[in-house]
Amino acid sequence: MGNDRASGRANGQWYPPEWPDRIRALADGTLTPVAPKRAATVMLLKDTGPGTDTAASTGPAVHMLRRRTSMAFAGGAYAYPGGGVDPRDDDRAIGWAGPTRAWWADRLGVDEAGAQAIVCAAVRETYEEAGVLLAGPTADSVVGDTTGADWEADRAALVDRELSFAEFLDRRGLVLRSDLLGAWARWITPEFESRRYDTWFFVAALPEGQRTRNASTEADRTVWITPSDAAAGYDRGELLMMPPTVAALRGLAACGTAAEALASASGRDMTPVLARARLSGDEVVLSWPGHDEFTKHVPSTAPAPATPSDPTGGAPA
Repeated sequence: MGNDRASGRANGQWYPPEWPDRIRALADGTLTPVAPKRAATVMLLKDTGPGTDTAASTGPAVHMLRRRTSMAFAGGAYAYPGGGVDPRDDDRAIGWAGPTRAWWADRLGVDEAGAQAIVCAAVRETYEEAGVLLAGPTADSVVGDTTGADWEADRAALVDRELSFAEFLDRRGLVLRSDLLGAWARWITPEFESRRYDTWFFVAALPEGQRTRNASTEADRTVWITPSDAAAGYDRGELLMMPPTVAALRGLAACGTAAEALASASGRDMTPVLARARLSGDEVVLSWPGHDEFTKHVPSTAPAPATPSDPTGGAPA
C-alpha cells in the first residue's frame, strides 16, 4: 500500500495507484475537480450476546458488504449499504415520522428539501442493498417480512430507478421512520478523484423481525462483524477499506449497544471531512483533517497495491 509513516505499519487502506498523477495534475492546474454528488450510507447495527454468531466479541455488530473487485470505485473494499441521492425525493410530500425536516436540515447542513432527499436515500439504500426497510404503516411501527415477490418487484424498480422512494412509500402507504436513524459523520471524496461523493453517514438498529440479506449487485458477500474486529482486520492489512469506513468503525467500537450508538449520534461532529494532498519531493502526502492515522506518504510512482486477504471471522448475513 506504499509507505505509511503515520502508523508505522501496513494496513488495508484503499489507495488507487492513479492518485499521485491526479494529485500532481490538480496541483499544476491541469485537472478540474468534479462536483461531488450527494450520497448516504447506513451502518446497520444489531446487539450481540449468547447464541449469536458474534457472541465472542463485545458490543454491537455492524452489517458490512464487500464491493465486487470489478467495481470501478473501491473494488474489493468493505463498506456499508449506501448510494446516491435521488433528486426526485427532494420535495415530494411523504409520510414522515421522527424529527422534522427542519431539524434534519440543521443537523445535516442542508436545506429542508435536501434533508428529506438525503434521509430518503439512507432508508432506500438500506432496503435496496440489505433488504431492511426503516418504514412502517404508522409512525410507531415498522414493516415485518419484506421478502415476498411483490416486495421484491418494488425493490427491483427502486434499484433500476423506475420508481422513486417517495413514490414507493406512497404506493405502499408507508411512513418513513427518520427517528430510527442517527446522523454520524459527513465525508467528501477528495478533489482529485474522478468519482466524487458528498456522503452522510448514519447509524440505525436492525428492526425487530427483519433480517439482512445480500440484495446488492455491487457486493459479492456480506458479514455481521463487530467494529473492533473489523478495525483489527483493517489494521492487519486483511480487510480493504476507505478512511471514512474505518473512522466510523473506530467510533462505533466505543459503543456497548446499538441503542448507545444511536444515542451518541446526536453529539457527533457533522463538519465535512475532505482530504488534503500535497507534493513533497518525490512523495505525495495525503491527509484527512482530524484523522491523522490515515496520513499517507506515497512515492509518486507507487505500484498498484496488492489485494488483502479476507479472513473476516464474520458470519454471512
